[in-house]
Amino acid sequence: MTDEQRRRNLDAVHRAFAAIAEGDADAMMENYTDDIVFEFPFSDPPARIEGRDVMREYLRGAFAGLRLRLEITEIHETIDPDRVVIEMVSSGRILSNANPYANRYISVYWFRDGAISHVREFLDPTLYAKTLAGNG
Repeated sequence: MTDEQRRRNLDAVHRAFAAIAEGDADAMMENYTDDIVFEFPFSDPPARIEGRDVMREYLRGAFAGLRLRLEITEIHETIDPDRVVIEMVSSGRILSNANPYANRYISVYWFRDGAISHVREFLDPTLYAKTLAGNG
């Protein structure tokens, strides 16, 4: 069951990433639990978003200004099959000025019943602001 559980969990991540590439917040939220928690410890100030509806609105705002794709570069399994650490890179564009946007991420994902229940995402939050201003 552990291998099947890990595969099912990673399938949810891949579906969520496909929705990100389409800029589709509704499709992305289909892969999350109702009580999803999303943390951005390196944002200024650090942010914590709780709940599917709140996260959906946050994403709609983000997708209005940014289009990107995420590519997984490393997957680090943990002892708990419902937790994984994923390294990834993004490539995309700021929609208002067509400037290219790229970042590197390390994210810890928690799962419940095959859906993403918690994400803690580490990235350089200054890159978006720099790219928006044309300094990226």
